[in-house]
Amino acid sequence: MVNPLEMRYMGIHNTGSSEGLAIDGQSEDSEPDQGAEESDSSEDEVAPRNTVGDVPLEWYRDEKHIGYDIAGKKIKKKERQDKLDSFLANVDDSKNWRKIYDEYNDEEVELTKDETKLVRRMLKGKAPHADFDPYVPYVDWFKWEDAKHPLSNAPEPKSRFIPSKWEAKKVLGLVRAIRKGYIKFDKPKEEPRFYMLWGDDASSSEKTGHLSYIPAPKPNLPGHEESYNPSLEYIPTQEEINSYQLMDEEDRPKFIPKRFTSLRSIPAYENAVKDSFERCLDLYLCPRVRKKRINIDPESLKPKLPSRKDLRPYPATCYLEYRGHKGAVMSISTEASGQWIASGSSDGTVRLWEVETCRCIKVWEFGEIVQYVAWNPLPELPILAVTVGQDVFLLNSGLGNEEIQRKVKELLQVETPKAPEDSGNKVSGWSWLQDDEHEGIRLRHFKAVFSVEWHRKGDYFSTVMPAGDSKAILIHQLSKKFTQRHPFKLHGLPVSAVFHPTRSIFFVSTKKNVRVYDLVKQKLIKKLETGLREVSSISIHPAGDNVIVGSREGKLCWFDMDLSSKPYKVLKCHPKDITNVAFHRSYPLFASCSDDCTAYVFHGTVYSDLNQNPLIVPLEILRGHASSNGRGVLDCKFHPRQPWLFTAGADSLIKLYCH
Repeated sequence: MVNPLEMRYMGIHNTGSSEGLAIDGQSEDSEPDQGAEESDSSEDEVAPRNTVGDVPLEWYRDEKHIGYDIAGKKIKKKERQDKLDSFLANVDDSKNWRKIYDEYNDEEVELTKDETKLVRRMLKGKAPHADFDPYVPYVDWFKWEDAKHPLSNAPEPKSRFIPSKWEAKKVLGLVRAIRKGYIKFDKPKEEPRFYMLWGDDASSSEKTGHLSYIPAPKPNLPGHEESYNPSLEYIPTQEEINSYQLMDEEDRPKFIPKRFTSLRSIPAYENAVKDSFERCLDLYLCPRVRKKRINIDPESLKPKLPSRKDLRPYPATCYLEYRGHKGAVMSISTEASGQWIASGSSDGTVRLWEVETCRCIKVWEFGEIVQYVAWNPLPELPILAVTVGQDVFLLNSGLGNEEIQRKVKELLQVETPKAPEDSGNKVSGWSWLQDDEHEGIRLRHFKAVFSVEWHRKGDYFSTVMPAGDSKAILIHQLSKKFTQRHPFKLHGLPVSAVFHPTRSIFFVSTKKNVRVYDLVKQKLIKKLETGLREVSSISIHPAGDNVIVGSREGKLCWFDMDLSSKPYKVLKCHPKDITNVAFHRSYPLFASCSDDCTAYVFHGTVYSDLNQNPLIVPLEILRGHASSNGRGVLDCKFHPRQPWLFTAGADSLIKLYCH
C-alpha cells in the first residue's frame, strides 16, 4: 500500500468520497476561491506519528488501532465521516476538494496551490514544472572534427603527488589509539594446556599415521634392452652369456635381451613371480627416509651491495680527448700535482700535455716504440722516465721554477760513463750515459726494457727486462748513478716489479705468481698464488696491504695479504686480455682496462678493522675507444687528486673520464 504522503506528490487522491475527484474536472487556470488563504501547514516537516513501520496497513483493517507510538501504546483510529457529512462539508467548505485522507497516520491532509497545479500537469501528461521545456534545441558545445587532445589537457595538480595531510592525521590518530590501548587486536589463540587422557591418543595416532606416510619409490621402467625387438648392439653373444654365469649373482645382469619377430611370439616372463616377491620384500623391509629439500631464494645468494649513488664520485663520462699521436698510445703517466700528463706512443714520440686544456706543450722524438713512461713521484723533481727499446731515458720536463730546474739539471748530469763491472752485486751490461739530444740521462741495458717504476722517495727506480734471465730486474739509484741486480732468485719470467707505497717491500710479479720481498731483511715475506694462466699487470693499494692483479684471460684478482695468500675475490669482467690495473691514491677506487675497448671502474673500500673484509662494488663500464689491430685500451691511470680516469687506446687517443 502506498503511503498517502507519497500519494500527495504522485497525483493519486483518495478522499473517501466522490467529491475528492473534483480536481480532474476543474481547469488548470481556474481558482476555486480567490480569497482563500493558503495553508501554512508544515506537515511535510513533521515526522509521522505512527511508528508501526513499513508494514501493510491491511493488517490493521479489522482493528480499532492503526499502530503503536513510542511508548508502545496503541494509536486508535478516528471516526470517519459518512457520505452525508462529507457532502455537507464539501458544500460548506470551499477548500474541502483539496483535502485527502492519510490512511497511514489516520488524518486528512490539505494540498497547497502549487501541489494542485503540479497534479493537474501530471494528469495531463505534461512536465511537473511549467518552466521546463522538453523540446529545447540541442547545442553542440564541442566540435570533434579537429580535436587532437582531450577536453582538459591541464597538468596534473600537485595535490596528487603529495601525501594527504588528512590521511596522515587519521593514521596518526590510529597509531596513538593503538599505543594507548584504545584499539585492541585479537589475541592469538592459545592452545589448551590440558587434554583428554584417553581421547586424544587415538586422534593423535591417526594424525601421526598420515604424516609419517612416505610413498614407496616407483619401480624402474624397462629400457631398450628389454624390448621384444631390441637393436643388435643390445643382444649379447653366446660367449657373453656364458661369461655371465661366472659372475656373482649381484653383478650378473638380471635380464638377457632376446629378439622376437612379433608380439604373439613373446613367451611369459619367467621371473615375474620372483620380481614381484622381491618388490614386496623391498616395500616391507627397506626403511624409507624423507629428504627435506631446502628451498633457497636465488636473490638471497646475491651479495647485498650499496647503491652506486651512495658511492659517488667516480668517473663515468668522457670529458676530454687528447689528440696528437699518430700511433697507438702505449703508456701514460700523471704528474704528482695532477696538472700534467705524459704519454708514450708507438709512433716513437713522448708528449707532455696540460690536463685541463688538452694542450701539448712538448714533444720528444725517439724514432722507436715508446714502451713505458713514468713520472717521478716527488713534485719538486719533474723528471720523466721513458723506456725505448734497450734504453731508459730520464728527461727533464722543463716544469717548475728556476730553483727546481737547477736541482733537476744537477741530478741529470753524468760525470764519466761507467764501464761494466762484475764485482759485488753490480751487474754488467748497463751504462749511465749523458744524452745531450734530449737533455737528460740515457741508461743503456743489455735487453729490451718492458717497464719502469719509481720508489716513493723519488731516488730509486726499478726496470724489468723479461728476457734478462737472472738480471731481468734491476734497481737504480738516480743520485749516485748506481745500479744493482735484484738480490733474489727469479722463479719464472718477470712481468712487473713495484715498490711498496710506505714500507721497504718489493713486489715481483711473474706470469704465475707474485712474490713479496723485504729489502731490509733480504728475505721472502709472502708468495701470492694467483691461479691465473698469465699475469699481465699489478697495482698496490695506497695502504699497502691489498694488491690487485690483472691477467691475460680477462680475470682480476684482489689479494688481502693480511687474510690469505690466495685471492680474496676473483672478478671475471673482461672477455679479452687485461692490459693494466690501477688504484687511486686517495679515493676508494680502482680500475682495469682491456683489449675489448672498455675500462671497468670499481669501488674498493679497505677497512682498518681486520675483522671486516674489503668491500668491492662494480660501478661503471667506460666505452669510447676504437679497436686497432686487435688492440683496445692499452693503459689507464687515475688523477692523483681528483676522481678522474685517463685511458690510452690503440686508436691514438687519450680520454679523460670525470664524475
